[in-house]
Amino acid sequence: MTESTYRAGFVSFVGRPNVGKSTLTNALVGEKVAITSSKPQTTRRAIRGIVHAPNGQLIVVDTPGMHRPRTLLGERLNSVVQDTLGEVDVIGFCMPANEKVGPGDKYINEQLDAFPRAKKVAIVTKIDTTSRPAVAEQLQAISELRSWDTVIPISSVGKIQLDVLTTELIKLMPLSEPLYPPEARTDEGLEARISELIREAVLEGVQDELPHSIAITIDDMVEREDGELLSIYANLFVERDSQKGIIIGHQGSRLQDVGARARAEIEKLVGHQVFLSLRVKVAKEWQRDAKLLGRLGF
Repeated sequence: MTESTYRAGFVSFVGRPNVGKSTLTNALVGEKVAITSSKPQTTRRAIRGIVHAPNGQLIVVDTPGMHRPRTLLGERLNSVVQDTLGEVDVIGFCMPANEKVGPGDKYINEQLDAFPRAKKVAIVTKIDTTSRPAVAEQLQAISELRSWDTVIPISSVGKIQLDVLTTELIKLMPLSEPLYPPEARTDEGLEARISELIREAVLEGVQDELPHSIAITIDDMVEREDGELLSIYANLFVERDSQKGIIIGHQGSRLQDVGARARAEIEKLVGHQVFLSLRVKVAKEWQRDAKLLGRLGF
């Protein structure tokens, strides 16, 4: 591939919570760079995943889902989305094949008008979960929302048409030299990735009001001299004492389960054994407190 035809640029996927944006990011990158959960608002930062192809490079910026904010945290998450969409080359609007286009989709589609410089692509996700006629019906409904640069049906889990999506997105990128070296998969630091894996483990099985109240900080990471053990000391913040009890569970059983699941994922990431110490702390109503939000990294 000659440098004169190589393309590289930024794409961000938008859509209602739980349409599979983070799952799609990971599937394209070929590595877990964004945590996934069935809970809404799992993604809290703009996370970059890098996709390499012979003819170009995609930098996928995974952002929080667009929503109407109810807290200061929600407002800040929306600002992350707005700032990101104002800078990317392409916006991919994800809508699942197995759900009708609804008011939330129409609301997001209207918001896209605020970002005229970005090309707009419609991505119909989860096509392996419904029939072909239903997929065709969804493609038609989505095509009527606006004049898209392209409309592509895919399945992240089934790895269906991901190569087509990569090819079409690269075609829409500007001519450019590679923006990242060939071995790069994300520009997320190790500490940030570890704290996200801990939060992912906590999100499994918690009640609906809890996910928004959970934040993770890392106090220290110490690697043994022989490089065979990484010791991690982390804090798990919630907003109320009652939530602390839920997270810890009966005789610490729930926290032990969280630790075991997080440790397994972290060991996959770092490639060796991990000791994980988790302490649960209360930061009252931190989602609404500007000072606490800053301390927790928002």
